[in-house]
Amino acid sequence: MSSDRKSWNVQASRVAQAAHNPIRAIVDKLKLNPTLTKPLISLSIGDPTIFGNFNVDPSANETIIEKINTFKCNGYPPADGILQAREAIAKHHTHENAPLQASDVILANGCSGALEMCVNVLCNEGQNILLPRPGFSLYDSLAKTRFVNVKQYDLLPEKNWEADLVQMESLIDEKTSAILVNNPSNPCGSVYSREHLQAILSIAERHHVPVIADEIYCDLVFEGNAFYPMATLTSTVPILSVGGLAKKWLVPGWRIGWILIHDRNGVFAGVNEGLHQLAQIILGPNSLIQAAVPDILEKTPDSFYKETIQQLEDNVRLSMEKVSKIDGLVPVQPQGAMYMMVGIEVEKFKDIESDVEWSRMLLDEENVVCLPGECFDYPNYVRFVITPTIDRLEEAYNRMDAFCARHRK
Repeated sequence: MSSDRKSWNVQASRVAQAAHNPIRAIVDKLKLNPTLTKPLISLSIGDPTIFGNFNVDPSANETIIEKINTFKCNGYPPADGILQAREAIAKHHTHENAPLQASDVILANGCSGALEMCVNVLCNEGQNILLPRPGFSLYDSLAKTRFVNVKQYDLLPEKNWEADLVQMESLIDEKTSAILVNNPSNPCGSVYSREHLQAILSIAERHHVPVIADEIYCDLVFEGNAFYPMATLTSTVPILSVGGLAKKWLVPGWRIGWILIHDRNGVFAGVNEGLHQLAQIILGPNSLIQAAVPDILEKTPDSFYKETIQQLEDNVRLSMEKVSKIDGLVPVQPQGAMYMMVGIEVEKFKDIESDVEWSRMLLDEENVVCLPGECFDYPNYVRFVITPTIDRLEEAYNRMDAFCARHRK
């Protein structure tokens, strides 16, 4: 073996060079104005814990302390997760139409880690995956760092962000490896009806394409809406459903996610084995939090979930009331999750031509930050996080009202 190298020439790998966070690239352009005296109000970060008004139930903290004091949760857990945790998750999510057992559950490092494993197990370089537009930017990043081509199916704001089914079906070809469906949705705050989910599943069945169901916001739905796990609506389409503790239990930093393997007629036999093999690379998430999962799922009181929904609904009510009155902004009614998409009628403004400009100027003049729709491949919209305290939201919307008034034609 020989080498002709005469000098150092170390390059980043193809994977690293393909890695791209569109949100970071756009947010970096939004600069704080150091001369403003108004306090910063952020409507941009999808972390419900940062304002102090959404907290995990105390029983979960007590469980963690109890597990710490046993001294039995400090070692490496099994690669696919502690058995008791997987049994508890299977029990929590099992349904007569979609039964689960522990062997159908893989624990991951947060829901993001679960999504990464799903893309890794289903997609090969040169294949394509169908992703929603607007959609969570991580989906695109995961695909592109694996050199999987992205095809975007449109979500329709006039139909409360339902998928354009005709367009979705037209995108499928022999290289399509999966359809990813996010319900309830980030960034849209939409919740799909049973009928719409069944229509998507019909497309998947006709073309024999598996589904990745991102259901991290499961059950975070508002009055008049209902959450239907996709796997409960089909007996033929194989589905990898991902979830975790982050949103429903309000602990995104605990980094516990999971994959539910809903096989159909043995179609996922190889995928099941592949996921267990992928799990061996990292050896699963934090052992302490894994050990607490059974008690968290079993002992969190119903009142905790109800209070979380009530606070979100109160915030949505205020958001719709205030933003609907601002000429030039068109909010789409959220049905669940923690977000609201708002259209910007740029033609009504004298010196604003895009969502990025609107967001940049709002931050510069009013010290309010939100994400422009370009972060989600959907121009002339902005996304508001609706988890701040009521007083912060009201102040943010008052500042937006004044901002829009100054810039309207």
